[in-house]
Amino acid sequence: MSHVVKWVLVVLLVGHGLIHLLGAAKGFGWAAVSQLKQPIGPGGGALWLLAAMLILASAALLAAGASTWWWAVVALGAVVSQIAIVTSWSDAKYGTVVNLILLVAAAYGFAALGPTSFHAQFRDLTAEAVADARPKPGPLVSEEDLAELPEPLAAYVRRSGALGKPRVTSFAAQFHGRIRSGPDQAWMPFTGRQVNTYGPRPRRVFLMDATRSGLPVAVLHSFKDGTATMRVKALSLFSVVDASGAEMNRGETVTVFNDLVVLAPAAIVDAPVRWTAVDAQHVRGVFTDGDQTVSAELTFNAEHDLVDFTSDDRSRASTDGKSFDPLRWSTPLSGHRDLDGRRIMTTGEVRWHAPLPEGLFTYLEFHIDDIAYNLDDVDGAHVSSSPAPAGVSR
Repeated sequence: MSHVVKWVLVVLLVGHGLIHLLGAAKGFGWAAVSQLKQPIGPGGGALWLLAAMLILASAALLAAGASTWWWAVVALGAVVSQIAIVTSWSDAKYGTVVNLILLVAAAYGFAALGPTSFHAQFRDLTAEAVADARPKPGPLVSEEDLAELPEPLAAYVRRSGALGKPRVTSFAAQFHGRIRSGPDQAWMPFTGRQVNTYGPRPRRVFLMDATRSGLPVAVLHSFKDGTATMRVKALSLFSVVDASGAEMNRGETVTVFNDLVVLAPAAIVDAPVRWTAVDAQHVRGVFTDGDQTVSAELTFNAEHDLVDFTSDDRSRASTDGKSFDPLRWSTPLSGHRDLDGRRIMTTGEVRWHAPLPEGLFTYLEFHIDDIAYNLDDVDGAHVSSSPAPAGVSR
């Protein structure tokens, strides 16, 4: 649900709820209500008051960003309201139009946040991933762990603040940005959440809520046991992309490698990667997961921050996710900050190096809002459980 639509609905709910208080006032004799001609007794007043309370409560929940069940309160409020309207039909029949709008909004809320939604699937998938990768006591990251790494990479791990801290087995990140499907396409604002786990069974679960032409678009990526899927729904109802297959698996393996070095440098020391120094500011890595082996070149600046990741092992999906074209893929990074003793990347871009006439272009810009490491339970995986205005993902 877009920011504008959300607040329009909140205003509509507040106005609709306050109008119901007129029925309660007449029914209980609190005030003379000349607008209502039909008699309303105490029982009817209680019905109107209940409808008002439910509708105003749903407005408060929606305004506060209740993440999963505001739609249920809206639906119940609309039903109780309609019952009250039927008892005073000649006076209140036009309120039926508002209740129909509320039921449509509740239906969308169910599709977007209910038990069959991408948000519910994200919660289930992250719960499973976190349960498989709960942190266990072990040695802290030390200089000995860096001995076999090329010096530019070892310097980056030191710079990240990993030394003396536990090894990273998982992380959860929350971010926002904008995305587009091509250099001549409109940007779509988005918010996203992501959970990655490491070890013998690396996992990645990625959820994006984007907005296109004012309409919500939801995206869900899942990577497990070397198999990847990407699904996209408009209005959380209509499937527009359902991508899977060998190219998807390989491309998502590159993304998992990227997440490792960009967002979890403390996990580099245990990762299945063969590293080779190229020069003082470049390192090449070959990452293996199951039957997939992909490579990338990492670029560091003079301060030992990672500033780019480039791979030739990803493919760009068509708009329907049915076909893929191999293209160079890179993620230039421009912002870093310290968080709880770790230095984390905060701002970056994602680019396709496409042939002309498109050429090199940025298709995604992102900012990391929060990140948590070594999750003990699924609650830790949900850095924020409130979806903001919501595709493809990075």
